[in-house]
Amino acid sequence: MKKLLPLILLLVTCLNTAVAQQKAHINHTAVYVVDLTASLAFYQNIIGLDTIPEPFHDGKHAWFKTGPGISLHIIQGAGVKKEYYKNQHTCFSVASVDAFIKLLTAKNIPFEDVKGNKNVITTRVDGVKQLWLQDPDGYWVEINDAKD
Repeated sequence: MKKLLPLILLLVTCLNTAVAQQKAHINHTAVYVVDLTASLAFYQNIIGLDTIPEPFHDGKHAWFKTGPGISLHIIQGAGVKKEYYKNQHTCFSVASVDAFIKLLTAKNIPFEDVKGNKNVITTRVDGVKQLWLQDPDGYWVEINDAKD
């Protein structure tokens, strides 16, 4: 058994390494939109995302960096706006929800709390402030001040 122990440990290490290399991680999220220009302006000027190069160069895509190695892809082609559930949303964290509200107010962009109360924020039990708004196609976006 003593002779087999190093071999067993080597096999377990190799298996753990192989499994770790196959774990999935998020690469990107995509939203299908009616008006690429309106969505591009929203995610750039309101949410504050930076664009990144996209490979298609066909005028139907915009890509934004949302984190290290993670992006948001906006794809034009949807026929009509749809209604979406708030529980299906994308969340972005900001340094200050209060400062973000000033931007929304200046741009006349409505927001609400988790229950749908207009121009109100939610404070979670852990103290994180959050609000919800919709992008030009009706997709829900949560903004909060959670720290990493």
